[in-house]
Amino acid sequence: MRALFLVLVAANLAFYAWIRFYAPQDSGTDPRPLTQQIEPAKLRIIRDEAPAPAPAPEPAAPPKPAPEASSACLEWGGFAIADAARAQQALEPLAPGVRLQQRRGEETAGWWVFIPPQGSRQAAQKKVGELKALGVDEYFVMQEEGPTRWAISLGVFKSEEAAASRLEALRARGVRSAQVGPRETQVPRIWLQVRGADAPLAARLKEIAVGFAGSEVRDCPPP
Repeated sequence: MRALFLVLVAANLAFYAWIRFYAPQDSGTDPRPLTQQIEPAKLRIIRDEAPAPAPAPEPAAPPKPAPEASSACLEWGGFAIADAARAQQALEPLAPGVRLQQRRGEETAGWWVFIPPQGSRQAAQKKVGELKALGVDEYFVMQEEGPTRWAISLGVFKSEEAAASRLEALRARGVRSAQVGPRETQVPRIWLQVRGADAPLAARLKEIAVGFAGSEVRDCPPP
């Protein structure tokens, strides 16, 4: 019995020694403080945070208004030299302060309105008196030798339509002997240029152009 007791004591001592010195330590029951763990300075707490919302985009700048179109340059013509002064007098009250210029050139006239040859200077002058009495001031007595001598020109035109318009205006005044015919010739022309014309002025200019047979309003040619 004594021997059995000694064996049990020896077994307990051996088990205690194994537990104390050889058994592996349980990491979950490690009594050492946090400061004795491996590299405690590198430990950090990770928080489950939602990412910060992205900044709202700045509102787009409103588009800049397109620059206003510059005023137009218009020209009205082409007038015979005798008609240009009357046309300019009609135009000037419409455009006070607007710069007016004249552009001179030549064009081929293919048609004219005329009173046939009168046979002599005296007969041509008599017909001119009748025209003045009817309020017709735009005319030219043909004096050069040839088949049209002592005829009275009432205007030369680029197109037959323009000549017909002039003839209609003359008949409205009571001129009955005038007619339209072909006439190929180079004639001087004057164009009245209006620089800085706005839309209302352009519309008014087209209105008064109707009263000048054969005239037209168009854009100025490039310089």
